[in-house]
Amino acid sequence: MSAVPALPLNDGTSIPQVGFGVFLVPEDQTQEAVETALEAGYRHIDTARIYRNEEAVGRALAASGLPRDQVFVTTKLWNSDQGPDTTRPALEASLDRLGLDHVDLYLIHWPTPARDRYLPTWEAMERAADEGLTTSIGVSNFLPEHLDRVVGLGGRVPAVDQIECHPTLQQGEILQACARLGIAVEAWSPLGRGADLEVAEIVSVAQRVGATPAQVVLAWHLARGRVAIPKSVTPSRIAENLRAVDVRLEPADLETLDSLEAGTRIGPDPATVNE
Repeated sequence: MSAVPALPLNDGTSIPQVGFGVFLVPEDQTQEAVETALEAGYRHIDTARIYRNEEAVGRALAASGLPRDQVFVTTKLWNSDQGPDTTRPALEASLDRLGLDHVDLYLIHWPTPARDRYLPTWEAMERAADEGLTTSIGVSNFLPEHLDRVVGLGGRVPAVDQIECHPTLQQGEILQACARLGIAVEAWSPLGRGADLEVAEIVSVAQRVGATPAQVVLAWHLARGRVAIPKSVTPSRIAENLRAVDVRLEPADLETLDSLEAGTRIGPDPATVNE
């Protein structure tokens, strides 16, 4: 298998373009799943405080024996922890659960626009990065208007915006905003939670190139310059997803997947999430 490519970030660092996500993975299954992913060759693990499995991720990282600098670890600040005085304690608590002295990427999980706390929260994130608690900082589920306000502060530009993105929900306006601002796009639910894998056009491309539909969709994300973080607890699928790095799609194949936009949202609308 080819090595997983690394995508340069705007702060001079880089991120493995395929990661392993643990959203909705139960605590009692997380350690085994992450250990399986690391054994398969993943070097990018994505968790969050609200997933309630950071401790299991930490145990898997420790059990792997891999040097710290060989695994890229992301976690996220939950909505109720946003604020100038609560962001750092929340990050420190996540680090304690993970058993780490820093993460590679820390994200504001949702903008929660009705609360309107994400600007002072961003400034607290900048301070945490300056103090070495996280290497990079970014956001998740931010719409163009949220990104513009953060960039308008005049400090750090988010390294990443992690958004729902898959063939039937491509979020073109956010992709354009991130390109304009130099922000990397990271796709959560990159496979559309399986529903997109049954789309006839994707199945057809998969048959032509000798790959699975999941591998085709992941290869499409990579070819379009996005980071993808698929999730599975099945060892064969964990390995299968990573082999997407070896799938080569023709320009016509990429255009076929580009044409599947249908506005099919799986998760909440970031404009209305305020819990």
